[in-house]
Parts: sequence; structure tokens; C-alpha cells
Amino acid sequence: MLVRIASLSVPLVCTVLLAADPPVEFRVSGPYTHDNLSLFLIHSLSGGKATHYLTLKDAMAQKKVVVHETKNVNELAIENLSDQDVFIQGGDIVKGGAQDRMLSNDFVLAPRSGKVPISVFCVEHGRWSQRGAEPARQFASSADMAGAKNLKIAAQANKSQTDVWNEVAKTQGALAANTRAAGAGGGVGSGVRAPASPSSYQLSLESQPVAEAVEGYVKALNGVAAGKADVVGLAFAVNGEVNSADVYSSPELFAAMWPKLLKSSAVEAVRLLEKGKSFPPSSVSAVQALLRDAEAGKESAVDINRRVKLVSRESDQEMLFESRDGAGWIHRNYIKK
Repeated sequence: MLVRIASLSVPLVCTVLLAADPPVEFRVSGPYTHDNLSLFLIHSLSGGKATHYLTLKDAMAQKKVVVHETKNVNELAIENLSDQDVFIQGGDIVKGGAQDRMLSNDFVLAPRSGKVPISVFCVEHGRWSQRGAEPARQFASSADMAGAKNLKIAAQANKSQTDVWNEVAKTQGALAANTRAAGAGGGVGSGVRAPASPSSYQLSLESQPVAEAVEGYVKALNGVAAGKADVVGLAFAVNGEVNSADVYSSPELFAAMWPKLLKSSAVEAVRLLEKGKSFPPSSVSAVQALLRDAEAGKESAVDINRRVKLVSRESDQEMLFESRDGAGWIHRNYIKK
């Protein structure tokens, strides 16, 4: 089945620099279901663009990007030491420093960038010092991204640190209730909230109860995109309801983001798990409706710098966040409210 997605437009004053892309056709396949999670693959009929970005996860693992602590809760400094463009996705989590942070929006870090300020949200409430043997002046890794829909809305739409902290706490509570941590020795959630920092969202994702719950989904669904060279996006549904979708400008970038996308969707499935209940899987048409209807929302746009522009659309039921690099889009995040 096919769905036609019209590219977002920008204010007339910017049309010379950011001419709208021609319509792009996507094919949606699925569902691929495990327990209460259903995945849908989004295929590009044109093959996607030839874009070559290094992801933040890989760049930090390869020591090509350094994220510096600034002692400013909502701003860090990031530095690209390599000759490659680095794509940062809103919701990427960096671990370490004085507090774990979540990058607030998509960003492209140019080669040999020097230190660049970048907007973040704290996803750990209370700690403001070194944690164990982790570096305090820099961040060690970016293995995960925020998966909870309400947490993404708090950051990308509400732009509220207080809302982010509240949603982190709610997510920790739901993860505790829906894993074996509920009722374990020490009280509900004792195995999800780490003693080293009970408020850390990242440490909750790494906790044994959450890791074990997520592993079942990942093992069952990890191979669904294997061998499909035209896949540029992933949509997922939890408890039979479409949750969100991420679409990228190239299969290459999608493949690099796949491990984070799969894990974050599994975390969301655990968060929303309703034990003892079963739900019919969602449908391709429901995913198509999300992709189509999100385009009808009220548009706003902001320039991050001379290179990157963020465009958003919001309707009563859907939200769409799109990042552009020059004249072309890089990433689209669709959220069903």
C-alpha cells in the first residue's frame, strides 16, 4: 500500500534557500508483532537520498565527538573532531557529566566544528556532581534515546524542563509497575531506580528488570528490517494504537538509527503494558493516516543555525517535527497524541 507525503513548506522569505522537495512516495509494510508491540516499516520507492551522516552514538563510541559539561542544566557544548557530518536526533541521551541530559532537537554537527552550544533537557533530577567513575567534565556515551511519547512531547512541543522531569518520574513508575521490579525487595521500583542516582532515566533503562523486559521484544523483532535496502523509517503501535514514526532521508541513516529506534519502541511497549490484556494489531492504514494527517497541522519553523532548520506541524491529533539540512530534509518524527 502506498502513501504520498508532501514535503513541508517554509515561509516565503526562505524559499530561495529551502525550496520544497517534490512529493515522496512511501510504502508501508507490517505489522510485525511481539506481545503488545507492532512495528511497521516505511519503504522509499525512490531509494532515498545519498546522505552520509555519522550518528551521535557511533561518533561518541569512536571518540570522534566530545560532549562537554558546562554546568548549565539546559545547555552543553559539543565538538566534532572528525571530517564527517554528525546527525544528532532530538531525544538522544548523553550519559555522565553532572547530570544525564537529553538533546532537545535534531542537529547537524559540521566537521571540525570546535565547541558548539547545544540545547538539552536534564533527565536526572537532583545529582550535580560526578557519579562513580564516570567523567564529570564530559559525557561517556549515547546508547539510548527517549522512547516515551509523553516525554518527547514535553521536550519537543512543551519545551519545559519541569514537564520533562515529571514525565521521567512517571515513566520510571510505569516501568517499575510493569516489570518484575514491582513488589521486589526494597519496595516497588527498587530495581528500576538505581541507588547511584534514583532519578536517572538512563540508569532506569539500564536496570536489570527493564533490560530483561526489553530484551524479549528486541530479540523477537530485531531481524524484521534485515535485507530490506529500501527501508527509511519505522512506525510502531502499542496496545493496538499507533504511537509514533521516524522517517529518514536515506536507508543508510535509518540503518544506523535502527538499534536506538527498536529499543526505544520496546521501552514504550513496556511502559504501556497492560498485563492480562490482548489487543488486535494496528493496521497499515492507521500508519498511513498518521503520516498523512500530520501534514495538515498548523506549521511553524525556526532556524537553528545557518545550516539547520526545524519545521513542525501540529493538529488536534498529530504532531510532526522535521529537520532540514540546507534544501533537503533529514528526519521526520511523527507523534500520535
